[in-house]
Parts: sequence; C-alpha cells; structure tokens
Amino acid sequence: MATVKKTTGTSKAPRKKSAEASAELTAPTATATEEEGEGVRRRDFIHIAAVSFAGVGAVAVAIPLVSQMSASADVLALASIEVDVAAIQPGQAIKTSWRKQPVFIRNLTPAEIDEANKVDAGSLRDPQTLAERTQPGKENWLITLGVCTHLGCVPLGAAAGEVKGEYGGYFCPCHGSHYDTAARIRKGPAPLNLTVPEYTFISDTVVKIG
Repeated sequence: MATVKKTTGTSKAPRKKSAEASAELTAPTATATEEEGEGVRRRDFIHIAAVSFAGVGAVAVAIPLVSQMSASADVLALASIEVDVAAIQPGQAIKTSWRKQPVFIRNLTPAEIDEANKVDAGSLRDPQTLAERTQPGKENWLITLGVCTHLGCVPLGAAAGEVKGEYGGYFCPCHGSHYDTAARIRKGPAPLNLTVPEYTFISDTVVKIG
C-alpha cells in the first residue's frame, strides 16, 4: 500500500511542473509580441517622419521654382507696346521691337494691296488672304514679326533701300526666303508666312501690339 501511495504522489508532481512550464513559455511569448509591436510602431513613425520631411523639402524646392517662373516687372512692362504710325507714308515700313523680337509695320500702297489680293490663297504654301492678316478698315496696315519662319533670321525689306525680294515684300538673305506684299512665303525654305502678332488700333494713328 505504501508503494502505491508513493507512485500516485509521484504522478501528480509532473502535472504541476507542466503547468508552470507552460506559464513560463507563455510569458516570454507575450513579451516578444509587445516588443515586436513597439518595433512596428517605431518603424511607422520613422516612415511617416521621412515622408513628411520629403514633402516639406518638395514644397521648399517648388516655391523658388514657381517664383522664378513668375513674370518679372520688366517682362510685364514689355507685354504690350504702343506705336504711333502717323509718320509712316504709303509704301514705307518701320522696324520696332516687342518682347525682344523685331516687328515690321508697313503701310501698303493701293498697288501693293491689289498685288496681294490677286494671288490665289489656295495655291500658297501657307494659305492666307491679305484680309486675314490685317484688320477690317485697316487693310493697308500690315503688322508682322520680323522673324523668318525658317531659322529665325531677320528679313530685309523694312528699311529704305533694302532688298524686298522677288515678290516685293521681304527677303531673307540667309537661305533665300521670299515674302510677298502680304508677308506670305512665296519662295525659299521658310514653311510659314511671317507671324502676325495680336494687335489693335486704339486710335486712327496709334496701334497697341500685345
């Protein structure tokens, strides 16, 4: 009987140890989970902070860039110009400057107007009529940029005595582009007519360009 009791007592002891061992195993697992959670939160904070600083840096870079892109006072001042054309006689032209580009203002004679209107616009490389390049009631005033549409040279023909080319308008000696009395390309490598800028007559003798 004594032996049986000892055996029974011995069998109960391991059960207590197993429970204690389970508790010991569980405790470290919980601690590891908490540490892992703290690590995740720490990494999230670092990630958010890095993104935030990157955003601040992008804004800091963008502000001076936008400022540089804004028009300066001197550029705004040149956005438009006013030119008194009263002194320009029929058949004469002047050269002025707008936005750092040459501008030709020409007072066409009745013969030059007729010459331009005789041309079939559909046969031109860049089809336009004289009426499309001037304003109603001001067909004699031809205003264009003085920039050849080939490579950006300044054509001849605006100043007295300059060569006007085969069609009586403007001539670019750099590569031989000829423009007619409506400043339309007629011969040579230039692909387009001389550009007509935005303009309006604010009186009978003063034109505002731009």
